[in-house]
Amino acid sequence: MTYVPRRVFFTKGVGTHKEELHSFELALRDAGIEKCNLVQVSSIFPPGCKIVSRTLGLKKLSPGQITFCVMSRLASNEPRRLLAASVGCAIPVDRKLYGYLSEHHAYGQTDTIAGDYSEDLAAAMLASTLGIELDENLGWDERKAIYRISDKIVKTTNVTQSAIVKGDGRYATVVAAAILIP
Repeated sequence: MTYVPRRVFFTKGVGTHKEELHSFELALRDAGIEKCNLVQVSSIFPPGCKIVSRTLGLKKLSPGQITFCVMSRLASNEPRRLLAASVGCAIPVDRKLYGYLSEHHAYGQTDTIAGDYSEDLAAAMLASTLGIELDENLGWDERKAIYRISDKIVKTTNVTQSAIVKGDGRYATVVAAAILIP
């Protein structure tokens, strides 16, 4: 049996609780995917896969369903700690080829910084499979311009969630995910 997802949607969430596991559950609930049995997979964006809205994607899920995802997650209870979780995506122009999803999580990064980083990771992995050579010392904006000029990468995007841990001893958990739908 071959399982190649035909659709994907992106989602994110944040949760806080005195128990780390419960804060993770609340972050999944905020993302709308708490009812699924999530199975994390590696970083391939399937050929011909279509990105759909979160609303449409959530309608395709059933409670208890085994659901494949690429997910980034980070938790802390350290007061004033900035958390970020991000999933980046890079899709080739030739939709018969596969693209890449990347997961990135970090302390001290804003949505923009973490999102750009995860996008860059996905684009760099795709670029290497497409034979695009890049100078690793270039900044993301410069590399993004080269990707666009190459006519081989059509789209990059990301979903990112950040949060600042409160000073009340509770855990904060952030999640970002690409949910793969059959």
